[in-house]
Amino acid sequence: MAHSNNKQFNTIAAISDIHSNFFALEAVLTDIKHRDIGQIVNLGDILYGPIAPNATYELLTKYQDDIITIRGNQDRQIYEATTVEIKGNATLAFIIKDLPEMAVRWMQNLPFDCHLNDDIYLCHGSPTDDMVYLLENIETGQPTLRNNVDVLALLKGIDSPVIVCGHTHIPRTVMLSTGQIVINTGSVGYPAYKDDLPIVHKMQTYSPHASYALIKCVENKKGKQWQTEHIRVPYDYEAAAKLALANGREDWAFALRTGRVL
Repeated sequence: MAHSNNKQFNTIAAISDIHSNFFALEAVLTDIKHRDIGQIVNLGDILYGPIAPNATYELLTKYQDDIITIRGNQDRQIYEATTVEIKGNATLAFIIKDLPEMAVRWMQNLPFDCHLNDDIYLCHGSPTDDMVYLLENIETGQPTLRNNVDVLALLKGIDSPVIVCGHTHIPRTVMLSTGQIVINTGSVGYPAYKDDLPIVHKMQTYSPHASYALIKCVENKKGKQWQTEHIRVPYDYEAAAKLALANGREDWAFALRTGRVL
């Protein structure tokens, strides 16, 4: 069941896919501070990564009263990890060692999704599966936009005017035939990756910048309309890349520096 919140906000800042990148998160939160924001929302995949899981968690705890957070698939990967999985994944072992017990408990208690209010619905992947890309078809190995019918089918009846998601790390704003707007925030901390599930594919933004989205409700004679702005924030990506490299992840270091995959 979706976590529910009935507060109304004129403007929200939507962040997602921090992936333990403390440096990117700090820059994004600093940028948000200088804007007139009613609410910050965080769409998951928060602490998984070879950069700075605990430092990222500690920074987020300073904003715990200001950010509404849901979980992502790689948050689950941390707290559902078996001993065998940890032994076979050096990055996961590093994360588990770096994080305090309270951080793991915090992730376990995060909701799957959230009806922020009557207008805005939040999920990580899709409304029923945190592993499914809501907007992207990756059958060719490269992301292309799903057709309108397929996106509507994946929404499973969610009729909120605004749906905000993450997971693919590709910033997008898409209007559906229903008039609904689907917004992918992009990734705060990991601008490109290669995955082999469900098939081998690459997600690339071609820039090292940290990404997030501003979503503003504009009321006029036509009623409520939604204005989206995708923000790209410069930050010290070299510091993040060096930590990833020190933790044996050359692939992450390259992605952080370039927004591309090896």
